[in-house]
Amino acid sequence: MAQFRVLLLLLAFLNFTLAHNVKLGAQGRECFFEDLRRGDQMSVTYQVGDHDGQGSSGSLEIDFWISDPMNQIVKSEKDVSFGEASFTAVESGRYTYCFSNEGSGYVSREVAFNVHGVVFVDASETPADPLEIEIKNLGVVVEQVKDELEYLLVRERMHRNTAESTNARVKWWSMFQLGVVAGSGIFQVYYLKRFFEVKSVV
Repeated sequence: MAQFRVLLLLLAFLNFTLAHNVKLGAQGRECFFEDLRRGDQMSVTYQVGDHDGQGSSGSLEIDFWISDPMNQIVKSEKDVSFGEASFTAVESGRYTYCFSNEGSGYVSREVAFNVHGVVFVDASETPADPLEIEIKNLGVVVEQVKDELEYLLVRERMHRNTAESTNARVKWWSMFQLGVVAGSGIFQVYYLKRFFEVKSVV
């Protein structure tokens, strides 16, 4: 009987989490979808990075939006490098979310994103025990904490890659400057030595 209650508990309040990476080429767009029922909750967290890992001359920004089954925009963000969009489905159907790099003329982007949410089952199918309701609520909070930690790990990886790329460029630029200074010093010594040479006329 206890196992049956646990099974009902899991069915009554299902949590789903999906983690993905997608490459957006120059002028590229990628769309995904989820089939939701009325009352389902969905959240998308995303972080934009440089696909080539060589840094970027500009900021890492894309456009993001979510549309409902009637192709009406539910959420929309322009020129963002990270973010989170959450919503509750007001009607059943296919909800589409898109990442667009169409504002960039030549730079590729990499987007790491998580899709997580809560799928609700009719309350008449779930037990009304207050203890089980609290356990379900606790499960939701634990899943939210886990999703947030995964999102922060993705952001930390993206920021570390950016910092390492910047450090590498600074290192090579410093070595180039050192070479220029050394070459300039050698040229000046050679030039001054020739300038003060005594020339004898026979």
